[in-house]
Amino acid sequence: MSATVKTLFELLDENPTEDRTQVFEQLWNILGELRAKVDACFSTKPDSSVADLQPYQSADGKAKGLLSAFVGKEIDWMVHSYIGIPTQSFTNMHLTIYLGPHIRAPHFGLATGTMPDIFYYCDYIPRADLLTDLDYLDKYYQPANESYLKFRNDKEFPQFVSKTLYMRTSISEIGHCYLVPPTQKMIDSLRDLSHEMLDRWLKYVDEAEIVPVEERAALAERDLQVRRAIVERDPANPIGEKLFGKQMADRLVRGLWGGDRKIPRPTADDRPQTISSNQPSVVGGQGGEN
Repeated sequence: MSATVKTLFELLDENPTEDRTQVFEQLWNILGELRAKVDACFSTKPDSSVADLQPYQSADGKAKGLLSAFVGKEIDWMVHSYIGIPTQSFTNMHLTIYLGPHIRAPHFGLATGTMPDIFYYCDYIPRADLLTDLDYLDKYYQPANESYLKFRNDKEFPQFVSKTLYMRTSISEIGHCYLVPPTQKMIDSLRDLSHEMLDRWLKYVDEAEIVPVEERAALAERDLQVRRAIVERDPANPIGEKLFGKQMADRLVRGLWGGDRKIPRPTADDRPQTISSNQPSVVGGQGGEN
């Protein structure tokens, strides 16, 4: 199948001044739809470390962005963000949800944007070794395999292959990563796929088994290492530095992984110890705060 193997800088250099405002707005709306579902399922509160980044802009006012971060009993760190100059080809948006160590269900990751074609990534970030933990593989990844293969065999959805080894390593074998034309058909298909991936993930969270307390510290440390490495090794980071300067770009990177968080990470004892039939399920619970 066809694939794009280029850096983001190469893609932007080829078409640096395409106006993608309308595409950006539609993609951002998709993330808003997903965020509404998440807010209906989890009780969260904003972390004040990024309060002044809602929104922010470059010194010349051309580049803009927004970075919101949330935490809760079930969620260790959730980011809802965008960055870019929609009138000049580049935008990048995130909705990433890292769970607490009380359950071992995978994390949810979605990133999309314009470069100037539509970049799209969506995956369940594993919290176990998929080569050895076959029960974990079958439980959380097999149900998404058929949908992945449908897109993988569709010539209209060419793969985007990062030149960065770590980024390729971080994507599971059911992870979607494409570079597609900015057409309405593509946007509609990606909207449907995003909702499908999130709905399945919410079901996973709702049905997840509780992790024994003595295993949670190690899982929490692994989660943090994975989150930090994915953010710090993102090949798009130099674009942020180009738009906002190194000091601001470094702060945005820390904001994405929680390096400056004000609300402490909960200890094992703060997490649910058992699933009680008298407790409401995560799915369908109280909405979060904005």
